[in-house]
Amino acid sequence: MTMALISGLGIFLLGMILLTDGLKSLAGEALRRILTRAVRGPVSGVGWGALVTALVQSSTATTLTTIGFVSAGLLTFAQSVGVIFGANLGTTSTGWIVSQLGFKVSLGSYAPPIVLLGVFMRLIFKSRLSHAGTAIIGFGLLFIGIDLLQSGMGGLAERFTPDDLPGAALGSLVLSRLILVGVGFLMTLIMFSSSAAMATTLAAVATGTIGLDQAAALIIGQNIGTTPKAIAAALGGSSAAKRTALAHVLFNFTAGAIAFVLLSPLIAFVRWFGALVNATDTPTLLALFHTIFNMLGVALLLPFIHPFCRIIERILPEKTTSATRFLDPSVTEIGPVALEAAYRSMAQVLTESAGHAGVVLRRPRTDPKLLASLKQSADDIDTIRKFIHSLSHSARAEAEIARSVSLLHAADHTQRLLGNLAEPPRNPSLWQGDPVIAPAIASILEAIQPLLSTPQSSPNQQHSLSTPQLFDNIQHELEQTSRHIAQLRKDERAQALHQAAAGGLDPDAAVMRIEAMLWLDSIAYHLWRSAHKLAIAHPLTAKQSLDDAETEQTDPAKVEISTH
Repeated sequence: MTMALISGLGIFLLGMILLTDGLKSLAGEALRRILTRAVRGPVSGVGWGALVTALVQSSTATTLTTIGFVSAGLLTFAQSVGVIFGANLGTTSTGWIVSQLGFKVSLGSYAPPIVLLGVFMRLIFKSRLSHAGTAIIGFGLLFIGIDLLQSGMGGLAERFTPDDLPGAALGSLVLSRLILVGVGFLMTLIMFSSSAAMATTLAAVATGTIGLDQAAALIIGQNIGTTPKAIAAALGGSSAAKRTALAHVLFNFTAGAIAFVLLSPLIAFVRWFGALVNATDTPTLLALFHTIFNMLGVALLLPFIHPFCRIIERILPEKTTSATRFLDPSVTEIGPVALEAAYRSMAQVLTESAGHAGVVLRRPRTDPKLLASLKQSADDIDTIRKFIHSLSHSARAEAEIARSVSLLHAADHTQRLLGNLAEPPRNPSLWQGDPVIAPAIASILEAIQPLLSTPQSSPNQQHSLSTPQLFDNIQHELEQTSRHIAQLRKDERAQALHQAAAGGLDPDAAVMRIEAMLWLDSIAYHLWRSAHKLAIAHPLTAKQSLDDAETEQTDPAKVEISTH
């Protein structure tokens, strides 16, 4: 009996892990597209959150993914709260699968060939079919685990009655139910899965080991038991991650409290509705209870979602607008999302660096405050580099690797730009009015003007640089400017040296002009290449530019720079 319970639980957990991992891998980029393009507000977030959770069979996976998306700037906080509400609704699908396919239909006898099919697919095929095989293996193992759980619970029912449950002998219905809620919470915490805890409870209620009322109290606790994972995922994360985790905690506790207070009326309603639709078996009634109380929580909180969000924002105010705030550890498991976070961070660093360039070009001298800002931007680039490198430990598609290469190129060019800005040419006051240098400075300032006028994104808004159009437009302007200044520098170098030799130009002024033009050439070049690499690093354009990572080896402007 005990061995059957332990074995069943272990196999069910393994099945859930494989099923969820396989489905998440199959979803891949589609998961990002659904949650970032289809979710337009809290209401649509509820629907898509429920659907995604039902598809990947894990509210925890949806919750942690949502936390990562908010951290990466892909979702606003209000949108994420809708997804969280939907995830709690979608997780009830597990109870329906287990109660209908596991107990009514009993797929356990068909599970071994299902597992064998999944193993063959996993071994023979690659990519998507291989992930599908993993999901099929998990699906089959679920029902093997359910059969073992039911067998173990059947033996337990012979030695155990509902009166033996904790708190049953206390004489207080409220206290005994409260203890059962705590037991349900601990079950999820110990098993690391509310689905496994739910399956165990369904097996217990199906064999008569516990009653429907007691199982319902356990389910309330198990629903609340998913919150520690969300809290753990948000620890050390961004304010957005912490807010999303807090929203998850508050929703689960609120829905649980409502269900606990209304437990007797809800059970009565479930029994009445079950009789009405001719579904009176206790596993179905328990799955129905789980769905109804989560629906009740969504129905009560959704109309007040904006005040709900404002309360959380006051509890956890945004403390930083640092470019690295998008690089939350929770996103590293999802390659496309992690790269999106790196892209957004790099976009902000380049925007800030263009601002620094605007300051230095107008007044080519450094002060402690500016140097500190340049150093901060350089430190942010180092953090972005390390974040991208951390993604190399997981297998990734070719397009993701190409995006990583482009982002690293952008980081390299931006860091070189910052180095140039920290060391402007000597005696800039002597060449600011130079008839050659002044127009060159003006052309760079004009090219980067769209970046200088771009407002920093609000912490509660999706990043304003989330589309490639801005960098795509800028990089074309900067390319023309860079090539013009490169040619101008080449021509003016020879001209300045000729004028100095002929006595028409002071030798020191000639050297300063040459130094200034070299410096401006480098500034324009690195601005252009940074913007260019960011433009092709965006997911909408990266797949069209897989070979662009090699262009610098033959770039004529790069060769031109390197000859001086």
